[in-house]
Amino acid sequence: MERENYKPAMKLLSLNVARPRLILIKDQPVSTGIFKQPVEGPVMLGRLNLDGDRQADLRVHGGPNKAVYAYPSEHYPYWCGELPEMDLPYGMFGENFTTEGLNEENTHIGDQFRMGEALVMVTQPREPCFKLAAKFQRDDIVKRFFLSGRSGFYLAVVQEGIVQAGDTVERIHEDPNRVRVADINQVNIHGANDPELLRRALRIEALPDGYRNYFLQELQSLESGSTIERA
Repeated sequence: MERENYKPAMKLLSLNVARPRLILIKDQPVSTGIFKQPVEGPVMLGRLNLDGDRQADLRVHGGPNKAVYAYPSEHYPYWCGELPEMDLPYGMFGENFTTEGLNEENTHIGDQFRMGEALVMVTQPREPCFKLAAKFQRDDIVKRFFLSGRSGFYLAVVQEGIVQAGDTVERIHEDPNRVRVADINQVNIHGANDPELLRRALRIEALPDGYRNYFLQELQSLESGSTIERA
C-alpha cells in the first residue's frame, strides 16, 4: 500500500539567472536574457524575477505571469539524445528553475507550489521564439522544441521569498479544473477540438488574458460548427 501511495520528491535542482546581453542575429543586434547560468546559495525571488535575472523584451517575456520559467530536468536526457553533439548544462533552455518531479503531464494551470520561502503559481507553457535558435545556433530547434511538447512552464510569484538549489517543492493547491500544461500544448500543436477542455480552461482564474481570448474564440468557433451540423 505504501508503494501505491508513493510520490516522487519534487525539488529545485538548479537556479539559473542572466542579465540581458546583445547578440547578433542575421547581422542585427538583439538583446536577450536567455543565456542563463547556475548560481549557488540563496536567491531572492521577487514578483517579477529572481535577483540577478532580467528579461530583455518585456513585450513577450517577463511580467507578473512570466516572472520565472521552470523546465523539467527529466527532459535533458531526451535532448541529449536528440542533440548528441551539444553540451547541455542546466539553464540551457533559458529556464530559471531546473526542476525534478514536475512535468507537463502532472502540472496544471493554476496549481500553486511552495518553493523554499516563496509561493508560485503555474500560468502557461513556454512557446519558443527565435532567440532559442540563436542560442543553440540551429534554426530547427524552435520547431523541434515546440512539437516535442517538452515546453516547461511559466510561474507567477504569489509570495516573494528566498529560494535555492536543493529546496523541496510542495504542491499546496491543485487547480480544480485540472487542465494540464500538456493539454494546453496539445491545443497549441494540433488546434482546439475539445469544447469541454476549453470550457474548463476558461474557468481557470490564473489563465492569462491572451490564452483566455484565444480559447474563447476557439470555443465559439467549435460551438458554431456544432450548431451548423445539427441544423
